[in-house]
Amino acid sequence: MDETSLLYAPAKQQLGELRSGRISARELLDLAVDRVDRLDPGLNLVVAQDVESARQQAKAIDEARASGHVDDDKMPLAGLSMTVKDSFMVTGMPTTSGASELVDYMPDRDADVVNRLKAAGAIVFGKTNLPRYAGDVQTFNEVHGASNNPWDVTKSVGGSSGGSAGALAAGFSPLEMGSDIAGSIRNPAAMCGVVGHKPSHGIVSGRGQIPGPPGTLTLGDIAVVGPMARTVRDCRQALELLVGPNAWESPAWSLRLPDPRPSSDRPLRIAVWADDEYCPVDPEISGAVLSTAEALEWTGAHVDPTARPDGFDFAKADSTFDDLLGAALSGSWSPAELEEMADALAKGDPVSGGLGVKGAALRHRQWLSRNERRLQMRQSWLRFFEKWDVLLAPVSPTVAIPHDHGHPMSDRVIEVAGEQRPYTDQLKWMGLFGVVYLPSTAVPVGLHSTGLPIGIQVVGPYLEDLTCLAVAELIEQATGGFARPPLD
Repeated sequence: MDETSLLYAPAKQQLGELRSGRISARELLDLAVDRVDRLDPGLNLVVAQDVESARQQAKAIDEARASGHVDDDKMPLAGLSMTVKDSFMVTGMPTTSGASELVDYMPDRDADVVNRLKAAGAIVFGKTNLPRYAGDVQTFNEVHGASNNPWDVTKSVGGSSGGSAGALAAGFSPLEMGSDIAGSIRNPAAMCGVVGHKPSHGIVSGRGQIPGPPGTLTLGDIAVVGPMARTVRDCRQALELLVGPNAWESPAWSLRLPDPRPSSDRPLRIAVWADDEYCPVDPEISGAVLSTAEALEWTGAHVDPTARPDGFDFAKADSTFDDLLGAALSGSWSPAELEEMADALAKGDPVSGGLGVKGAALRHRQWLSRNERRLQMRQSWLRFFEKWDVLLAPVSPTVAIPHDHGHPMSDRVIEVAGEQRPYTDQLKWMGLFGVVYLPSTAVPVGLHSTGLPIGIQVVGPYLEDLTCLAVAELIEQATGGFARPPLD
């Protein structure tokens, strides 16, 4: 296997090479660092590195393995080099979250997910780019600049985990950690042609991520932390390492995810939602959703392109998502700004700004109303998934978009099948499921006529993440999964 093929190999295969002794942890690390040094100047995906510390960790693992002191059951990622999103605190490297006021911030502890990865033997050698405070579906900020898509440098990598998805597509890292409140794992995964899993809300600790400010203990509404990789299997292995209680609950409970639903006892039951007039989708993307469903139907699955939760309304769900997203992100604005926004909304005047601006000034009594509406929707989805195992849907109305860094975000537009649509349409198909805490796996299914990747999402019942991943793996087998961009 040549060096590039090794770096593009799944994490599982790289670990096999390490365990067999065909390559050392130090050699694998140096290959990854050399590739970043060679290709990243044109991509701007990796914004910080701690190579010397990583080499010391690799040396220690190599020595322990040589003396028979590496237990692969206890350290399943031993010697694997990887990067993580710059919203996660990692000791030895700055954590800026793309914000100029944090350019010199050096955390004294690792984020919980980073701690778990390191405990499993992973070597985190770099941090990847994101929008300021993870607040966009493109990846650019005043500290590190814009990240370019390995498929086409004139296009965005998506966001907010755009540097993470780009690093996977570029062969810099076999595994990444993303975060998702409005699609920040799924959108960049689709834009870059990799796999990203948005877990059920609450099953992976988010402590040690910025935003909020360093030291924040609040567990954010809607927001989750989850794995990204080039294969579904790698995502599943990472999720299994990360799932568990946070510090508050750990004295009293543990968590075991239900086994995946697909079995030999009955055919899979797959609902399909490929397009909607409320948020139109590029015909090639909706066509890819339908053709993926047809490929699964050939395996014996029962497929229905019309199944929906009873009484469900996309527009109402999206409005609820907008309001609850804004409330979750309201700390991004000062009290004076929030009062000004509330006054404008009360008068019926438009407000413009960044992610979540429409719901940021929500009063608490209004939040209670929207939360009750969300609970009613969760109940509808619960009943829906009594009949169906998963739902296939688009991730975004478009493939990767051209760079557009104009402000405010609410004034930007995208083009969908020749029609100009609001920039925030990119959030709607992801917010539909995120606001109700459902798990969702974004998986690549082929290329658009523009040569850019198409990704779709596999949505499952709450806490049945392994069902999403199992069906995503079937899709991966049917469609070919990850393809390398034309970099080498």
